[in-house]
Amino acid sequence: MEDYRALADVVAADIAAGRLRAGDRLPTQRRFARDRGVAVSTASRTYAELSRRGLIAGEVGRGTFVRAAPPAPGPALAEHPPNQGVDLELNFPVLDGQAELLAPALAGLLRPDALRAGLAAGGAAGTAAARQAAVATLSCEGWAPLPEQILFAGNGRQSIAAAIGALVPVGGRLGVEALTYPVARTIAARLGVDLVPLPMDGDGLLPGAVRAAGRLDAVFVQPTLHNPLGATMPVRRREQLADALADRDIPAIEDRVYSFLRDDPPPLAVFAPERTVVVDSLSKRVAPGCSLGFVVPPASRHERVSAAIRAGGWMAQTFNLEAATRWMADGVVARIQAAKRGDAARRQELVAQRLAGFAVRGDPAAYHCWWELPAQWRAETFVAAAARRGIAVTPAAAYAAGPGHAPGAVRLALATPPLEVLAGALDVLAALGRGAPGDDGTE
Repeated sequence: MEDYRALADVVAADIAAGRLRAGDRLPTQRRFARDRGVAVSTASRTYAELSRRGLIAGEVGRGTFVRAAPPAPGPALAEHPPNQGVDLELNFPVLDGQAELLAPALAGLLRPDALRAGLAAGGAAGTAAARQAAVATLSCEGWAPLPEQILFAGNGRQSIAAAIGALVPVGGRLGVEALTYPVARTIAARLGVDLVPLPMDGDGLLPGAVRAAGRLDAVFVQPTLHNPLGATMPVRRREQLADALADRDIPAIEDRVYSFLRDDPPPLAVFAPERTVVVDSLSKRVAPGCSLGFVVPPASRHERVSAAIRAGGWMAQTFNLEAATRWMADGVVARIQAAKRGDAARRQELVAQRLAGFAVRGDPAAYHCWWELPAQWRAETFVAAAARRGIAVTPAAAYAAGPGHAPGAVRLALATPPLEVLAGALDVLAALGRGAPGDDGTE
């Protein structure tokens, strides 16, 4: 049976029927090829197909295992709230009292004249007032976009889609960090763009990897509070990355969705202003239900990005744009951001206390952290064990840009549960991490 897809169907059927269970180790590809009487290359393609379907996951130094559960069909991970009782999978930072802060600005929008204007169709450039308010919201130490640079989309995902669509043709190649935002990966697939995973270290994307990657049409990068690692690229690395982009004449898409939680360093756009398209949104700054996407391209790419927003139907709705403009201009967004900085810091303090002694990486300003699990645990098995205790966490494989092995780690999203619930969940996970699979007889 030389058709790797047919072989993948056989293994998938074994998983569906329970003959292969979550956490079972698969044979090496060489052993699989020998047992099935096929070439090793066919076995390799079979495993790649099973990984693409989300049925298996490889872990460095350990092998290949059946995933805890096949992913639900449909959009990317970040669009599906889990059913578990404590959500440490998705980050929805909404603080108590936000509604009271946001409500007054909406009162003026309900007057008939204002509402009439809000019902009209909008454009990618928004309004002069919106652009000016966005400048104040997006500006940081060392960088302030020009009002005429700013374009608007419905949310951050649409901003990313517009930037990729403008810079990378169908069949083109987009460089991404080896561990990257899952929604960016899904967007690229839907736009017919091939991802090229690029190696990282503790400081982020390696500039040498950009130089050595072969043809790239653009690079998608998260220099500040990287998702999932929480790392922030230092200034020197940003300078080196800018040099690599210049040497290769490659544009970059800089995702700054979490950047409001830190004052420094300056954006990559400071070091590569003519090559960097900045994307951001209000989804984390305010709330996912009150979002607005921002795209800040350089002048040379402004029209292409604007055209991509229009062609994709990704324009911000006029009513939403006007509401967000009032929140930004009135200082409400700035007040919420300041409160969230304190909230994120308190949650990281809980992580430091409750997970002391474990290999946890996380910026003190971030709303997430990266846990390199103890040796006795595989990521998929740990996720399944946590789920049985009512806690949703995300395995490293969800962020892997390529089909290769994912590290034995999980990301913990800290923003959604109340602080006391988060503290209890971390205690449960710590006890789980100190134990071993099967200690309670359920593995």
